Amino acid sequence: MNITSWLCVSVATVGVWTAQAFTPRLSPKTFLQVPEHTLSPSSTSTTLYAGKGFGQESKDKDAKKFQAILADLQKEGVPLLGCDANQVNTFSAALWTTLAEMNEDDKGQKACLVLEKIPLGALAAFTEDFSILKMQDRLMKFLPELDRISISIVGKDTGPALLLETQDRTPEEIAEKESRLAKAEGSTNEESCTNALKSFVNRMVIGLDACPYTQTVDLSATGLESKGVTPGPVAYRFSASTDACGALASFWTCICELSSYPEAQLSTAVLSLPGIGPGVDDAAHDRFAAVVELISRNLCLYRGDGVFGLVHFHPAYDRAKIHPVDSAAYGHLPPRNWLRPMLRERKYDEQADNMTEEDLSMSDYQRRSPHTAINILRASQLNAAAGPKSIVDLDLGEGKTEKASGLTTYTRNAIRLAGVGKEDLQRALDEEIQMSCS
Repeated sequence: MNITSWLCVSVATVGVWTAQAFTPRLSPKTFLQVPEHTLSPSSTSTTLYAGKGFGQESKDKDAKKFQAILADLQKEGVPLLGCDANQVNTFSAALWTTLAEMNEDDKGQKACLVLEKIPLGALAAFTEDFSILKMQDRLMKFLPELDRISISIVGKDTGPALLLETQDRTPEEIAEKESRLAKAEGSTNEESCTNALKSFVNRMVIGLDACPYTQTVDLSATGLESKGVTPGPVAYRFSASTDACGALASFWTCICELSSYPEAQLSTAVLSLPGIGPGVDDAAHDRFAAVVELISRNLCLYRGDGVFGLVHFHPAYDRAKIHPVDSAAYGHLPPRNWLRPMLRERKYDEQADNMTEEDLSMSDYQRRSPHTAINILRASQLNAAAGPKSIVDLDLGEGKTEKASGLTTYTRNAIRLAGVGKEDLQRALDEEIQMSCS
């Protein structure tokens, strides 16, 4: 599902997370390289580490200290998990898969993930960002399962390993976990969810022509051949997890899969996450928004936004409730208050003058899928579809301008969806939601 121009591609969002104090050593070029040992859906678990072959690139003293720390951890009964990941995608898949497995248990656990092929700078970037995340109440109140997790570099930077720890769940945390599972019950059947999502794609993307580069639900990037992009199959992937760590593990597994195949064999992936924010109330939308922001943040941490683009979906998608409300947000529609300026920029002056706020809000329906989902696109496809002159200085009034792209598609979709009307749009969505739960 190459929903190319659904991605909010304002350049103001590029590097929004990489602009923090740390600078990971891995570049977009490194990120793109196909790993020697790619994690797949059947091989994302790590294996027990035998403790050999480390310290080759460290000073002898640090290497011995690192080995001693590992020996002490082993004496404590802490599993040493060796992972041969040598790229950001495989490292991230292994890390989040391990955390997801640990987070399933209400009892506290420890595990040491040994990553001899990942630079310490990359590990430090992750641990620092995770620490920052846990201090951000705006997100953490919707990501409570992360409270019990702590992550640190083993031996204070002496070796390429992470110590992962979870605390015993409190009675309140157990109740929160049980509540999540109960809300998702009956809505996490893979076949039903995939069929419902394909119905949405067929109705919105193809039927209403929301994306000009999608002709069928199973083939992506059609019509871009002249720009060097070969059409290819769409991968529909699924995770029933209600846990944010499980969602991230599945997301990074999709990234590994896309990195392992050329676009002609696998063009794009659509990941269904029905256990994340099920329902259409404010609580469901808040949960969805927090988890997909975490996913976007984690991808951008290593500049993965230069390699892949994300498009986020939810049955109650509301751009007016996505942070930041008035600025570009990675993977989301442009802010609602940008639509009139976009219409004027595209010379739709009559529509800019006469469309009501409710008319403009119909634009959200292009992201209202039967359940939470993420479309993972290749940046090469996005760049080909957008073209070299797609970015404009958008006049927002009162002397304020923003870099924006995708105006042709955003304005066309806003006008078209307003013409369809809320009643018909919502009726079709309700049918797909019901299909997803059947």
